[in-house]
Amino acid sequence: MTAAVKGPASYFPSIEKKYGRPIAEWKELIRSSPLSKHMELVNWLKSEHGLGHGHANALVAHTLAEGR
Repeated sequence: MTAAVKGPASYFPSIEKKYGRPIAEWKELIRSSPLSKHMELVNWLKSEHGLGHGHANALVAHTLAEGR
């Protein structure tokens, strides 16, 4: 049996479905951004790419946890 995905990654299937880009592409956008603070990146994804707050927050949290 596979364990259920928890935390920020649990949002990934709905992010890909809703916004039509793979998670790897979103993560690359975050990593290549000149911004570095969590909320700056969240607000940037919301304003520039139209993501909802929860989806933007999940992507940023997961990406920053991995390191740039």
